[in-house]
Formats: sequence, C-alpha cells, structure tokens
Amino acid sequence: PGLQGGRLWAGDILTNIVGASSLTVDDAWDAARAAGLAADIEAMPMGMYTLVGEGVSTLSGGQRQRVLIARALVGRPRILLLDEATSALDNLSQAAVLETLEGLEATRVVIAHRLATVRNADRIVVLDRGRIVQAGTFRELAAVPGPFAAMLARQVA
Repeated sequence: PGLQGGRLWAGDILTNIVGASSLTVDDAWDAARAAGLAADIEAMPMGMYTLVGEGVSTLSGGQRQRVLIARALVGRPRILLLDEATSALDNLSQAAVLETLEGLEATRVVIAHRLATVRNADRIVVLDRGRIVQAGTFRELAAVPGPFAAMLARQVA
C-alpha cells in the first residue's frame, strides 16, 4: 500500500499503518519508528489503538503525514514514490524521516519543493511546466545559474 491519496482511513493508527495486510503490530511499530512517530503514539492513551481518520482531529498535520509515511514504509517496498511527503513536517521531524529514508534499501522517487528533502539525492530532475529543464546532483545544480539555483536562493534567504 502507498499513501493512497494522502488520506487517513477510519479506524485506529495500527489499521492506518498496516491496512488489511497480514503485517503485525511489531511491523507497525518498526514503521512508526522509521517515520519518527513512535514517541507520539506511545504518548497517546490508546497507543496504536488510538482512533484516527478524516474528520477526527486527534493528530497534528505532521503526525498525520508521519502515519502516511509509516504506511508507505511498513511493507519494506523496493520502490518508494514520495510526493511532498515531508511538507507538513517541522525541520527536526523532516531530518529524522529523511535519515530513515536514506537508510532504506529501496529506490526512492521524491517530488519536493523543499530542497533540503533532495539534498542527498543521486540525481535531481528539475521540471518547469512539465518539461525537464535541469538535471544533476544537488551540488552541480546549485553551482550553475538556473531554476534550481534560483529556488535554492529563495529558500536559503
């Protein structure tokens, strides 16, 4: 299962992470740790069995996003597509999630506007109106004038 459109399902956190698969609560805890969510879940009175879902506002935006990241990670995918997956996270949470993602034995395709998200990417492809306008490593793209360097300058300022 992937992020399924970025929505939580009606049910508890455990169900939102493992879905209808045969994965266990231990698998869910491993994924929650990887997504930087375990401490939050441990602090909830019902833990993994805390009810969540659309319209249930027990989670912050960052926590919701980390539940979805845990859902994407729980099955240990070989290919992972992340579309603005850390956009609702604060810098500290984003750093923890990115560190976990870098340790995955998986091909990651990351769509991001926050350039810190792709700092360690093997290859970055810059799109403008659906066309590739630049490609290279973070360092290569930052060193030449173009859309990437301009976006980087705006984010650093």
